[in-house]
Amino acid sequence: MKFTRNANANWKGGGKEGKGTLSTESSVLDKTPYSFNTRFEDGVGTNPEELIGAALSGCYTMQLSFLLGEAGFTPTNLDTEAKVTFEDGSVTTIHLELKGKVPGIDDKKFKEVAQKAKEVCPISKLLKASITLTATIVT
Repeated sequence: MKFTRNANANWKGGGKEGKGTLSTESSVLDKTPYSFNTRFEDGVGTNPEELIGAALSGCYTMQLSFLLGEAGFTPTNLDTEAKVTFEDGSVTTIHLELKGKVPGIDDKKFKEVAQKAKEVCPISKLLKASITLTATIVT
């Protein structure tokens, strides 16, 4: 299976004082604002690092659900937070914090499948940053 997804960025002005928008083909992002303030301070809008975190946590969690299914388990809830660290002009680390409710699975098997999902997730394979994981079963 091969497909292409499209996104667009528009920027007006210089790096610090300028402003931009991000849009996606699906229109989930539709001229969503981003700027120096949304990236490096607490402005309202999004930023590339936040979007990388969303992309990785979404891809990883879906990959995990497929792998759990292959192992004979059906999760009732998987919640993954991606903590993206931007330092000295680079995304240096991303820590995934997973909490999963998966009936019938033991802690060892859950962590094993969670680790495999991190290794084979397409977005994980794309990124050069160090990606760590903490996996916790929720009852």
